Order: sequence, then structure tokens, then C-alpha cells
Amino acid sequence: MPQRSAAVLLHRDVGNGREVWIAHMGGPFWARKDEGAWTLPKGLVEVGDTDELAAARREFAEEMGTPPPEADYVALGEFRASSKTFVVFTAETDFGPIEIASNAFELEWPPRSGIVRSFPEVDAAGWFPVEEALTKLAKGQRPILDALLRRLDQAEDR
Repeated sequence: MPQRSAAVLLHRDVGNGREVWIAHMGGPFWARKDEGAWTLPKGLVEVGDTDELAAARREFAEEMGTPPPEADYVALGEFRASSKTFVVFTAETDFGPIEIASNAFELEWPPRSGIVRSFPEVDAAGWFPVEEALTKLAKGQRPILDALLRRLDQAEDR
């Protein structure tokens, strides 16, 4: 059974377009990469999680170091990428923490050195125009932004 991740996708209208909140993946592999090295704040749905929105909010808080903003979250859908299923919740809101304080993971670095180091899961985050976010996001997550834009276009047509 594929792993299941829950994610929060924040968006806002900035007058001349739409921006989304995304995060740069931490650790040495992503350190000097930009294109394809960003992600939605997300994490695994744990055994026993019965409320996937609560799981998405928990994982956002772990990666950002602050809870997600209070907002009207709606389910955007489920998406397959990297042998995972992402369940994504979205909200239109403004958000701006003073600093990012991500949880950490341990990794043997350099490889085969026997030295285990700690790295933040996320080392940066911020608002980006959707067009820019489409190139920054990991390739498998890009369809999530397309789904957001379709949903927003449908809402405007009503």
C-alpha cells in the first residue's frame, strides 16, 4: 500500500496574480538546488490518524515551526507522486512567520563516513507566484498547483 501524506497548500491573491506558500527541502542533497527542490508543507499520515486535515495541520506546524493560519480549509484532492498519495487541503489566507524552525532528520553525511548529522526537513519557505512555483516544486507535485488553479477558475465562473 502506498504511503499517504497530508499537505497544506496556502494561496493568496496579490492583485496582479496568485501566490502559493511552498518550502525548500532541507539536507545536503537539496542544498544547492532550486528547480524541483521545493515542496508543499506535508508529512505522513500516521497509523491511527482519522482526521487527515488535522494530520496536514500537524505536519505543517512541524515543518514551519508554527501552526498553519486559522482559515477555511477545503480538500483539494488526492494526487499520486513518488510512490505516495498526497491528500491536499487548501485555503486562501495570508501567512508570514518571522522565522522557519523546522523539525530535523538524521543522515549519515558524507555518505559512508560513519558521521551522522542532523538537518532541517525544511530550510526555507515563502510566497511565490504560481508560475514560479511550478518550476520550483518537485515535478510530481506540480499537478497539485494545476488543480488549485482549475478550482479557483471554476469558483470565479460562478
